[in-house]
Amino acid sequence: MPRLEPAELLPFKYHFADVVHMDGLVSGHARTYDDFKKQLTPAVKPLYEEIRNYCLSLGTNVVEDVRMHRIVFCKSMAFRGFADVEPQRDSVIVKVRRDRKEPVNEIEIRDGQDIAGLKGILTDAYNNIR
Repeated sequence: MPRLEPAELLPFKYHFADVVHMDGLVSGHARTYDDFKKQLTPAVKPLYEEIRNYCLSLGTNVVEDVRMHRIVFCKSMAFRGFADVEPQRDSVIVKVRRDRKEPVNEIEIRDGQDIAGLKGILTDAYNNIR
C-alpha cells in the first residue's frame, strides 16, 4: 500500500496553514499590530496608539491579542482580558472588564478627549482581573 502524505489524508482543498480564522486565532500568518494599524482612520490613530501604549505599559505580563476588528489586552497567557479596544470612524470604544463576574464597562473616547479617567479605569481593571 503506498504511503500517503499528510496533505493527501484530508480531502480538503486548502491546507490548514492557509486557513485564517475571522478573529486571527487560527492562522498560517498571525495578524500583527502593523497589519491592524492600516485599517485605522487618521482621526483615531493617535488616540488608539495612546490607549494601546498605556495598556502595554501596565505590566510585563500584558498580552496583546490582535483580532480582525479590535485588540484585546489580557493579563498573562491565561488570557484574563481586561480591555477590548475597538476603533470606530471617529472614536474608540473600550470595553473594560474588572472581574469576570461583573458586567463589562463600555467607554467611548473621541479624539482630543482627556483619557486620564480611562487610564485609571484600565489600571484598576488590570490590577483586579482574575
